[in-house]
Order: sequence, then C-alpha cells, then structure tokens
Amino acid sequence: MTPRLLSPAATAVMLASLLLSACSTTGPTATTAPAPATPPAGAPDVRTVLESYVSAETPQDELDSLATWTSEDGRTWLIASAKSTHRLVVFDADTGKRLREVGGEGQALGQFNRPNGVAVYGDYLFVVERDNHRVQVFNLPGLTPLGSFGDKELRSPYGLWLTETEPGELEVYVTDSFMYGKKFDQVPPLAELDQRVRRFRVQFDQNGRLRSSYGGSFGDTSEAGGLRMVESIAGDPDNDRLLVADEDRRHESTLREYSFSGKYSGRSLPQDSFAAEAEGVALWTCPNGGGYWIAVDQLAPLTVFHLFDRATLAPRGSFEGETTAHTDGVALHAASTPAFPNGALFAVHDDKSVTAFDLAEVVRVLGLSADCTR
Repeated sequence: MTPRLLSPAATAVMLASLLLSACSTTGPTATTAPAPATPPAGAPDVRTVLESYVSAETPQDELDSLATWTSEDGRTWLIASAKSTHRLVVFDADTGKRLREVGGEGQALGQFNRPNGVAVYGDYLFVVERDNHRVQVFNLPGLTPLGSFGDKELRSPYGLWLTETEPGELEVYVTDSFMYGKKFDQVPPLAELDQRVRRFRVQFDQNGRLRSSYGGSFGDTSEAGGLRMVESIAGDPDNDRLLVADEDRRHESTLREYSFSGKYSGRSLPQDSFAAEAEGVALWTCPNGGGYWIAVDQLAPLTVFHLFDRATLAPRGSFEGETTAHTDGVALHAASTPAFPNGALFAVHDDKSVTAFDLAEVVRVLGLSADCTR
C-alpha cells in the first residue's frame, strides 16, 4: 500500500514544518501497485523548479516522512524516517549532508518498527511506528526517548499532525490505515471507517514528562466520502480545517476536508488534480491569512507538487523538479536559513534521498504572491 502549537513565537514555523507524508510498499498493509498514472484531463500546466540539492542515495533506508527542527544557534535539521532500517536519519537542511542516524529495530523506547510519520513541536519530536502501533516522543537535540502513547488504540498508524490547544497541551491527530484480507489489501466495511483518524491529548509537565489521553476517532462512513486508505494529514487552525489524504486509487485519491471536531465537510481538493496518489501535504502560511496548501502527486518519473489556495482550495499552480520522483513525505520550512533566506520545501526522492526547493524560486516560477517570502 502507498498510503503515506506551538509556542506563539514558533507557530508559523512549526505548522509549516509538519508533515504528513509517505507510503508503505511492504508489510501488512501493502497492496498491488496500480497501473501507471497519466496526467488528468484539465490539470494545470506543470512548471519546472530546479532542486537546490539532491542528497546522496541510500536505497536500503526506504525514507518516508520529513520534519524540520532549528537549534538555538540557527542550525536546521531535516529529520527523515527510514522504514526498512527502522531508524531516523538526520540531514543538514541547508546542504543535504547526512549528519547522524538514531534507533534500530525493536520494541524498546528508542527503537523502531517501521517508523513513518514525523512531526516537531518546540524541542520535541513525534514519530509514528506502524508495526509497534504507537507514537514515540523524543527530546531535541539529544533525541532521547521520553515515552510513547497510542499502543492500546492504534492498529496500523501512518501519519500525524499536531497543534497546540493551550500552553503545554497538544492535540495530536494520527491516521490509522488498518486493512483486512490475507494480503491486507481489503478496505474495512464502511461502518469501521469512523476509526481512520484518532485523536490524542498530550501534555508535558515542568520536568518534561509526557502525559497522554485518548480522545476518540472519526471518519466519514458514507460511500462517497469514506476514507479508504489514509496516511498524510495536516491542519490549519485559523480556518478549522484538516486535510486528510485518501490514497485509494480504486475509489478516488484526493485530500478530503474535515473540521477539527472530526466532521467531514463534503469537500475535497479538485478531483482532476491528482493523476497518481495524493500523498504528503503541508501548509504554507503567508501574511494576512493568506497562503497555500502544497500536496504531492506521487508520480514517476517526476513528482508533481500542486498548490491550492489556503482559504478557497482553488488550484494555484503546479511544479516539478528535475530529479525528484515518487515522493512520499514533504516538509515546508518557511523560516530563513543560511542557504534558504526565504525558506524551503523538502521532499523525499524515490525513497532513497532528500531534495530541497527554494521557496523564492517557487514564488517566481509560479507567479505567486511575493508576500509569502518576506
């Protein structure tokens, strides 16, 4: 199957850095690969934005999801989950240089079993593990495990997104793409699709200790709007909007709109936007409430990145790189770095490396509002 807040000062950067991403090509939820996709009729013209870098390839890792974190001295990390080697890989976000690896296969804290979605809040890193059925939390930069949650409720978790509801208290949304059948390729009955997104309340005390509680699940159970195969999820608190990617091309692969209370609005991104699977999604916030949703169309030989208006969800342009293909996870880092004064979009390339796009180039090539890079 290819299913793939903050302290006030960091809200915009943290929201832009979250991702929900990626796909799984082996294991209990794998499905038969669909036929090669062709661009949909009526799709917008696709422009070219050259990558600023492509990191060295490590096919054995099977990289999936991405998140960014910036240290007190201004150095930015790009953190990737590596499903097949059961670890995290840390890159220098400015250069793509591999800095370190953390973890290994196992069930103890600090170990992983098919890590997938990753997200950063302040100096905490959240990591979803599909086959350990949990979310682990680490401190940064030490990457010391602080605890985990969700193992009693989660069945086959993939992606996550989180938001701060009050100081020191988070709401964490985790997609749960459990499947049935001998090949784990059968979508559950419609009545069970109300468990596709699970919600947790997470708190940290003054000593950094983790506390969590389960807040229930949601998902539409109608034939038209049910979430069949889920992974990527991202939110926009200002507009009470969650976008959840449904990756089942046997039905319709798109991103569906939910409220934070878990109610399906009946809306989704334009049906003809995605030729392959709707994958990683990130919110690019701009001044005065403006901005763009960036969503992955998981194509080969080149991934297409679609932009949609933050408020109306109308298409605002599409681009591809020169190398980046079959992308799972993305992370948008809107804050300035030495190499990217106007911010960057980071993407996984073909499960084996990471790439970077300068947001200033995205604005220039697509003719977007220059306010987003000021």
